[in-house]
Amino acid sequence: MPKSLATPVLAALFAGGLLLLQGCSPEVGTEAWCKQMEGKPKGDWSVNDAGDFAKSCILK
Repeated sequence: MPKSLATPVLAALFAGGLLLLQGCSPEVGTEAWCKQMEGKPKGDWSVNDAGDFAKSCILK
């Protein structure tokens, strides 16, 4: 494969892989999402994650 074509092809494969991984994440507010967030370090949570967790998992 020519070098000039390899970079766009690799970039497209990487982007496609990321999209596939994103599709496997549970929907925010579901029990599976709550369990996933409980296992995630609190320092990695965004402000939105913390708010959604409080609304969906604590204050049901």
